Amino acid sequence: MPNVPVSVQMYTLRDDAEKNFAAIIKKVAEIGYTGVELAGHGGLSVPDLRILLEDNNLKVSGSHVGLDAFEADVNKIIDENLELGNASVIVPYLADELRGSADAYRKIAEKLNLYGEKVAAAGLTLGYHNHDFEFKPQDGGDYGLKILIDNTDPKFVSFELDTYWVLVAGHDPVAFIASNQSRINLLHIKDRNPEDGSFAEVGTGNLPLDAIVALANAGGRVKWLVVEQDVCKNAPIDAVTTSFNNLKARGYA
Repeated sequence: MPNVPVSVQMYTLRDDAEKNFAAIIKKVAEIGYTGVELAGHGGLSVPDLRILLEDNNLKVSGSHVGLDAFEADVNKIIDENLELGNASVIVPYLADELRGSADAYRKIAEKLNLYGEKVAAAGLTLGYHNHDFEFKPQDGGDYGLKILIDNTDPKFVSFELDTYWVLVAGHDPVAFIASNQSRINLLHIKDRNPEDGSFAEVGTGNLPLDAIVALANAGGRVKWLVVEQDVCKNAPIDAVTTSFNNLKARGYA
């Protein structure tokens, strides 16, 4: 069975990408990544972005799109991602005012079902990306991410699990993936420095990387491993190079 392919979340490279998006895309391809997860279009039109990615033999593994954009024009999101050849559109974050109670999470689940059904009709998948706050117990005892999982339709909503934030929340990412394997289609492979809890290059922290990748490769549902590092102590391009090389050294890329 081939390994799940590896992409990089462009948010990691946001500062350099803002200066020269095309040059950073070229460097990502030269490192060896086969895909990028978008957090915006780098100031390019969708046709120009598609051409840039094709010229560098990069696929779009996913695209982070805020819930407000879905509410503004879900059809635009569908059309743009179809043109980019991207199958996964992911809600990346919930503002504080949207997640204050169990009922608030159930309302978010309703919206995810609504937009998930719309994007599914076009052949796309709607995902939700977690942080640590979704693991905070709500009134009734369940935590937010469980409420979202339990109240969304598996036909329309999947989840992009961010392994770093699972660790920060005090949960075992391996156990969580194993228990929710049918709902997780993307994994943010993000490592954690055990000394200070900071973001770390993949393979240098306490993320149980081997067990996570083994589950991803065996389960058959995870489409991409996505390298991300929110804050880098060194140059971000060096950080994502180290992460890719560490994955490659273990036979995962």
